[in-house]
Amino acid sequence: MARGMIVDDSKFMRKIIHDTLTEGGHQVIGEADNGYDALDMYKKEKPDFVTMDITMHGKDGLMAVSEIRTVDPKAKIVVVSALSEKTLKLNDSTIQADAYVVKPFQKEELLAKIKSIL
Repeated sequence: MARGMIVDDSKFMRKIIHDTLTEGGHQVIGEADNGYDALDMYKKEKPDFVTMDITMHGKDGLMAVSEIRTVDPKAKIVVVSALSEKTLKLNDSTIQADAYVVKPFQKEELLAKIKSIL
């Protein structure tokens, strides 16, 4: 179906998301555990969508989303975080994600969000 990139500092969570995406017919073209690597990988790989955690060391997901949007205003980004959309927007009303999924999530929910933004 689509080519995706996973950004999460938890190796365990990256595996869960990876398995969910591949079971849903998507190709995972890269994984990053911080916002710095995510931006570099995005520029090189140009994925169809990105799943983005928010709380990470170094460059967090809020900064990474903003910088990816600067590079590609049409980027498709799904925030996958323990923080809800409401909580995120209270802290940063300018966050520019296309969809939000709260951890822990159901596989069907993540796949449905990705389908809705593609």
